[in-house]
Amino acid sequence: MTTVVSPEQDAPTGNSFTAARRAMIDSQLRTSGVTADVTIARMRSVPREQFVPAAMRDVAYVDRAVPLGDGHFLPSPLVHGMMLQEAAPLPTDNVVVVDCGSGYLAELVRPLVAGLTILSPAEAQGAAGKGAKADLILIDGAIEQLPAGLANRLVDGGRVVTGLVQDGVTSLARGRKSGSEVAFLKLGEIGIPRLPEFDKPKGWSF
Repeated sequence: MTTVVSPEQDAPTGNSFTAARRAMIDSQLRTSGVTADVTIARMRSVPREQFVPAAMRDVAYVDRAVPLGDGHFLPSPLVHGMMLQEAAPLPTDNVVVVDCGSGYLAELVRPLVAGLTILSPAEAQGAAGKGAKADLILIDGAIEQLPAGLANRLVDGGRVVTGLVQDGVTSLARGRKSGSEVAFLKLGEIGIPRLPEFDKPKGWSF
């Protein structure tokens, strides 16, 4: 089911994971070029451990993907930091987040934008251009192809930030819509969990 939420103030947080969150920012994000004030502030304030299965909370801030079940993963903190910094959400943006099952990326973005729609990968595949137009689409994983229906939701000039899979290698990528096409620019290779729902159909081989 599609969920639409509006920005609201974050509740203050304070728990035993604060030190791990600070270490994530200092040793993973800043050292890899993720330094935008807004990105750092959001990743400092959102308790990542609350968006993983209870048994995985102790590794929520480790520099690796966290399994969520059903073949989906929460990407590493660095991936989310790079995605958010690259997306640079605007207060006027209407955003679609294709969520891997955690809700973490959507929570990072939520108070920064005018409106937020959350889709599962299956819903994104069947979107067929339905729903409000989006200025920005964020996909919480790596894809082989962008479904036409999801691309149709973008306004002309709209942006996409996602992982791309090419020849088995994943990269962070930025896309922009012009006319009916979305052109992608790869920004650098980085490990991003693949979203199998966005795989290209496999052809027959003889």
